Amino acid sequence: MTKVTTGATMSLDGYIADATHGGFEHLFQWYGNGDVETKTANPDLSFRTSAASAEHIRELTGRTGALVVGRRLFDMTNGWGGRHPMDVPVVVVTHHVPEGWDREGESFVFVTDGIEAAIERAKAIAGDKEVGVNGGTIATQVLEAGLLDEVHVDLVPVLLGDGIPFFAGLKIAPVLLEGPTRVVQGNGVTHLAYRVRKQG
Repeated sequence: MTKVTTGATMSLDGYIADATHGGFEHLFQWYGNGDVETKTANPDLSFRTSAASAEHIRELTGRTGALVVGRRLFDMTNGWGGRHPMDVPVVVVTHHVPEGWDREGESFVFVTDGIEAAIERAKAIAGDKEVGVNGGTIATQVLEAGLLDEVHVDLVPVLLGDGIPFFAGLKIAPVLLEGPTRVVQGNGVTHLAYRVRKQG
């Protein structure tokens, strides 16, 4: 069965962005504070991390068969210039297909009938690999629908004080997690994984 995971870089006080959807110079510093280069599908984007973080990124990329993101992130990144840096298809949850894009393309699939349909479509694309879900509102919807299997956190030693939480507006708290099932110590970041404890 295809595993559905969510992951994000998070501050020690639980935020994946500051209140203005920024703060990434603090959150993402670990992507550039090492000496091991990891290339992405975007020739203009590569990471220079510690060896442990580089291995973590390679394993994550190798396990992932499709991504599910919200329309806000798709718009903020300008559709990643046409192809996500992980080089996997992206299912975008939206109310309508953006102008100039096909509903079903090689890089992006736009789903307009809710989160369950988006996860189902992503699983079909991913096959026996994992489906990765963007943090924030989309991760919350997937968790509340009972469709999430694991939570991955890249924990960085910064306190943002306020911002966008990993699970924004969660209505089913508390949610019990098991683990950590994985702990990898990088330079300025700790990579963690937790299993979502299934209810009932």
